[in-house]
Amino acid sequence: MTHVWLTEWEWACCGDAFVVGDEVDFGIATRTPDPSLGDLLGPALIATVDAVESHHEQEVADRVRGRVTAVSMVAHEVEERRSLRRPGHGAPADAVMPPDGEEWPLVGRDLGGGVFAGSRPSRYVVEIVPVPGTAKLEPTRGVRLPPEEPDTPLQPDGASMSRPLGEGTTRSFAGWLVDIEER
Repeated sequence: MTHVWLTEWEWACCGDAFVVGDEVDFGIATRTPDPSLGDLLGPALIATVDAVESHHEQEVADRVRGRVTAVSMVAHEVEERRSLRRPGHGAPADAVMPPDGEEWPLVGRDLGGGVFAGSRPSRYVVEIVPVPGTAKLEPTRGVRLPPEEPDTPLQPDGASMSRPLGEGTTRSFAGWLVDIEER
């Protein structure tokens, strides 16, 4: 049995959906996980990872081919820290800080005919910091399942960017651990 790590950001854009029982062919970036993955998963889970999949590499010499016997989603806690955006810290160094109580200037384009498209940066810079030792596995049927069969855990109530200023923790989806019975 080969335990393969699939990173959420790589599969967010591409990669074919699959379920337990399907045959897969994964390109393997490494058989030695990066220490940052160990920080995310913790010592017990990282010890079970045999390979790290990558389908964005140009050439991969190593492959894992076989039948999927199990899939687990991995979510961990992250701490959200907010601080005021100021020049050089989330805003260009030459930016002029708006007065207290005022928003950053609207940046956009006049499209003509009374139509203007634009956006205004938040007054705050949000830093997301993983909380060590909080990774949890949740068995699932597969990877990149259709929307009517969610393949990512839902965030708890109140986890949003509109939450009042302050610090807080929430669960964040990181990827999948997939068991492969190699051929």
